[in-house]
Amino acid sequence: MANFPFDTIGFDLDGTLVDTAPDLCEAVNHALAEAGRAPVTPEVTRQMIGGGTRAMLTRAFERTGGMVGADVFDEAYDTLLGYYERNTSQHSAPYPGLLTALDDLAARGCQLAVVTNKIERFARKLLSELGLTDRFACILGGDTLGPGRAKPARDMIDEALRQCDGTRFAMVGDASFDVLAAHAAGVPCVVYGPGYHDKPVGELGADAVIDRFEDLIPALEYLAPSD
Repeated sequence: MANFPFDTIGFDLDGTLVDTAPDLCEAVNHALAEAGRAPVTPEVTRQMIGGGTRAMLTRAFERTGGMVGADVFDEAYDTLLGYYERNTSQHSAPYPGLLTALDDLAARGCQLAVVTNKIERFARKLLSELGLTDRFACILGGDTLGPGRAKPARDMIDEALRQCDGTRFAMVGDASFDVLAAHAAGVPCVVYGPGYHDKPVGELGADAVIDRFEDLIPALEYLAPSD
């Protein structure tokens, strides 16, 4: 539908498209156990997600006794990645209403992009295992563009627009990384309330907040840019 206000919609992955915390929790706990640390709960894991895998593991160590030296951290990081690569989508699933929302956006002529700080190969593996890959014209991970260019930098949004040949972009995410990247790029950001937040939702600075994906299209229509 030509009158829809955005031609390109970018989505964060963890905590926005897919509830990945159960699998990430198991991977983190496997790495913590190898390092002699106590496990964390899925609820705590949801609070640690955001900014990429290294940031998540750093928070896990800080939560369980304090940061470790570089050698221990690097070994734990490799352990986490290896476990997660073998167990990427055992318990992960798209959020309720997501698939219908993606269909509705596609019907309105929108190009859809994944803009995540997750390592690209893991993002692609997860999306493939969940049967979601073909829904997206563009999949960008935190390592896709190189150091310093992941969210909260605007670079991934600029690249998504380029790859999708778009001109009017909106971001859908769940954390400050998404909001800051969107605003740095001069585009609006809708925050998904049930996702993973690094601060209270009201402090994220989102342009709109939705608690269910049935409300995404009305929220985007409300945020229509003025010409």
